Amino acid sequence: MDSALLTNLFRRLFSHQTCSRLKPIPPLPVARKHQYHRIPNEDRRDDARRQDANRESSWQQRTDLFPEDKTKDFKKYPMVTADGLRGRKERPKKVKMLIRDFIEDSLYNPHYGYFSKQAVIFTPGERFDFNSMSSEHQFHAVLRQRYTDFEDKLDAQWPNDTRQLWHTPTELFHPYYGEAMARYLVENYKISHPPYQDLIIYEIGAGNGTLMLNILDYIRQFHPDVYDRTKFKVIEISSSLASLQASQLTRSTSARGHAAHVEIINRSIFSWDTYVATPCYFLALEVIDNFAHDAIRYDPFTEEPLQGTVLIDGAGDFYEFYSRDIDPVAARFLRVRDAACAHPFDHPLQSSRLVRHVKYRLPFAANLTVPEYIPTRLMQFFDILREYFPRHQLLTSDFHYLPDTIKGVGSPVVQTRYQRHVIPVTTLLVHQGYFDILFPTNFGVMEDIYRALTGKLTRVLSHEDFLLRWAYFEDTKMLNGENPLLSWYANASVMATT
Repeated sequence: MDSALLTNLFRRLFSHQTCSRLKPIPPLPVARKHQYHRIPNEDRRDDARRQDANRESSWQQRTDLFPEDKTKDFKKYPMVTADGLRGRKERPKKVKMLIRDFIEDSLYNPHYGYFSKQAVIFTPGERFDFNSMSSEHQFHAVLRQRYTDFEDKLDAQWPNDTRQLWHTPTELFHPYYGEAMARYLVENYKISHPPYQDLIIYEIGAGNGTLMLNILDYIRQFHPDVYDRTKFKVIEISSSLASLQASQLTRSTSARGHAAHVEIINRSIFSWDTYVATPCYFLALEVIDNFAHDAIRYDPFTEEPLQGTVLIDGAGDFYEFYSRDIDPVAARFLRVRDAACAHPFDHPLQSSRLVRHVKYRLPFAANLTVPEYIPTRLMQFFDILREYFPRHQLLTSDFHYLPDTIKGVGSPVVQTRYQRHVIPVTTLLVHQGYFDILFPTNFGVMEDIYRALTGKLTRVLSHEDFLLRWAYFEDTKMLNGENPLLSWYANASVMATT
């Protein structure tokens, strides 16, 4: 733990149902509720509001707690980015940054980020014998015991109340999930490419490297001719996970046989600058939910967007500001979405103008809408694919719905673990590195934007439908007919380039 103060934070989180009860406690390094400056003469007409906006472009959100005004600090503190903080070993203070940079820094900073320093991926050990289990209830019990055993072994070496442990379908359904992906890749490779071309697979967010091994094991066993021409390249932002993935290739004689087919590239996909002219497949499974988003609020009267910025003061406390000066990345996303999207999507301005005018003129009403979280990093990922991997085929899977999200449209789940309990909180302005921040994906919007930016066609399926096509689901069928491979990720979808 960084300090006694942070220990106190987790103790308080553990003793409360949600962080909404923590808001009145000033010493905790969680986000204070947001405050906007009041705009004088709330009843003025819309044109007067537009004139006032030219004089004041940064608003600080209003709250019942009325924390001190930080406008002077906002004007004084320098603007920083997540890329600029990558070399920094301590969490920054007396700075401001866009909310997408705050999220990226919290998750991926190499010195204190969640995935770099805190996250541990659960490994169940030997594969589950699903066919011998009576039901999903028994699977729950077996899985719970393996979780306990796994963490007991870790605590025997290094006790840690705040270990951030999580699992993926690759690990739970090893090797069957990976084999389904391998069947998809091989069959599409045989259809789309001449037999003399290599099968080149890129993966981002490879975790423990289990999916990589499962895919290569399957291709080597069932398609040895394709295996000879297979190259698997992992692009991994985390140095610790890149080392773990490399170690997986030495854990057994079977795994060592894959070494000549694997390249692990320890860098961010967003810093990629090498042109790849050859056809390739790009895997992004359970990874885009952690791509950084921008926060946009709208003036309910003028409908103008304002972009969110986080101010971190000298004490390490967070304050949220919104500015009419939209940066080029967020502005481009809004333009692309407006031009490209045929699918409907939720929006803070969906209610009628009359209803908004009445609602936001009520006493103590907020002067901006709830935030909308827009996937600007996802757009930049598609830019990378278009520019550097023009002949790629993308296969991505993630959550289209998540429970316990914070307030807003397209808002994330923000959660941590303390003493082996998962604790969701109600703000994303939290101590960097100790909280997972994961967003649901609107697959309709994603598909429209991907098509517009890359010129490629796609298909979206439910997680279950995709696995019904490509998995040998009899391998995970239980005695009562239940099948967790098909049912456990009902809130996930798959998008594939066609």
